[in-house]
Amino acid sequence: MRPVIEHSWQLTPAEAIALQNELRQRVERVDRLPAIRHVAGVDVGFEAEGRVTRAAAAVLTFPGLELVEKSVARCPTAFPYVPGLLAFRELPALLAALAKLHTAPDLILCDGQGIAHPRRFGIASHLGVLLDVPTIGVAKTRLTGHNDEPPDVKGAWTSLIDGAETIGAVVRTRAGVKPVYVSIGHRVSLKTAIELTQ
Repeated sequence: MRPVIEHSWQLTPAEAIALQNELRQRVERVDRLPAIRHVAGVDVGFEAEGRVTRAAAAVLTFPGLELVEKSVARCPTAFPYVPGLLAFRELPALLAALAKLHTAPDLILCDGQGIAHPRRFGIASHLGVLLDVPTIGVAKTRLTGHNDEPPDVKGAWTSLIDGAETIGAVVRTRAGVKPVYVSIGHRVSLKTAIELTQ
């Protein structure tokens, strides 16, 4: 997988914010999905006290969820930790991991925010726009907005609201576990994002 849009990663935080404000105009909040045969999950961690960014991608069949392929990439960490600018710290390694795949996923679920972000352009949206691939943000914590707690029942969810805008959903994927924060990444509606996450 290779980006259809490329930009410099050597940016100051102010330049990164300006780029988010520019690229967020490209986010599609409606369903434009192919037939989903393969889905990928992606996540990023750090090694060597944060000096190395490690990204992993796993491709599974859909709906069977059988592992087809996985890849890992490591890159020097080149961007500081700045809340709201996670993509600039993590995406270079994530793009490297995705470039190693032989099976292109039809949908990517990201451990991070999509439009549930102060500038409506979290890592899932950024990745989706760069690759022009449907993406969903599935985060463990809330970055912005407010919500009611969903009932402790598998499949229950409540809206994640920021001002007057619904920016995502707080979804209980299983009873007895913390909910996840689901939001549109790119080319997926919120309704579909909730359904596919479950």
